[in-house]
Amino acid sequence: MLQMLEAICKHWEGPISLALYLSDAEAQQFLRYAQGSEVLMSRHNVGYHIVYKEGQFYPVNLLRNVAMKHISTPYMFLSDIDFLPMYGLYEYLRKSVTQLDLANTKKALIIPAFETLRYRLSFPKSKAELLSMLDMGTLFTFRYHVWTKGHAPTNFAKWRTATTPYRVEWEADFEPYVVVRKDCPEYDRRFVGFGWNKVAHIMELDAQEYEFTVLPNAYMIHMPHAPSFDITKFRSNKQYRICLKTLKEEFQQDMSRHYGFAALKYLTAENNS
Repeated sequence: MLQMLEAICKHWEGPISLALYLSDAEAQQFLRYAQGSEVLMSRHNVGYHIVYKEGQFYPVNLLRNVAMKHISTPYMFLSDIDFLPMYGLYEYLRKSVTQLDLANTKKALIIPAFETLRYRLSFPKSKAELLSMLDMGTLFTFRYHVWTKGHAPTNFAKWRTATTPYRVEWEADFEPYVVVRKDCPEYDRRFVGFGWNKVAHIMELDAQEYEFTVLPNAYMIHMPHAPSFDITKFRSNKQYRICLKTLKEEFQQDMSRHYGFAALKYLTAENNS
């Protein structure tokens, strides 16, 4: 994933707050890698936050919270290491934050997510180029083959022709990548490993009445990599899936205790899905 970090740095000139989950030896290795990397050494706006390994699960939401805690900007784009942002996204987001008045409104700006199954991709330089790659089947909407629900509410059909930002409604299992103000809720640390870690966060944003607004000229692309240890476990281990289901139910009950009547829709949405 370190090569991925270098690639992200080439696509994104803005500040980066990065949480790394490493053992002592891996931290030393990372340091050596970073110091030997021209790309990383030329950057003075990347913060590396090392969380030392403990236990058998990957504490993904704890890591996200660590990265969020150390942000020095008023807004943040919540992304994952296996995505490349489009060229120029940083500047486009800066403009969008002002135009959509994020300072005074509760909005989550959605960056539509796509994916490629090819390890060597000539990265699209524009939305028009991206759309033709979609038509050719070089790119797909993210998780198109395995988990359409996660990004369906983004409404890719509408995005194709959209020239202005448009609002979408929350639906069950929605987990878009968003830009929010720094004061947005933290991620729920109970979700470790694979499953529901972003879904729960987006649900909480919805409960707090954030408006979801899709940006018409923004995109990010998921790059292929070997399946993570956690997703493999989720797919192969029934016990793991049962535990996740219990956690989900516990989270939803906490939501209804905290947000009252407004949170009832999450329980019914779950029962219908």
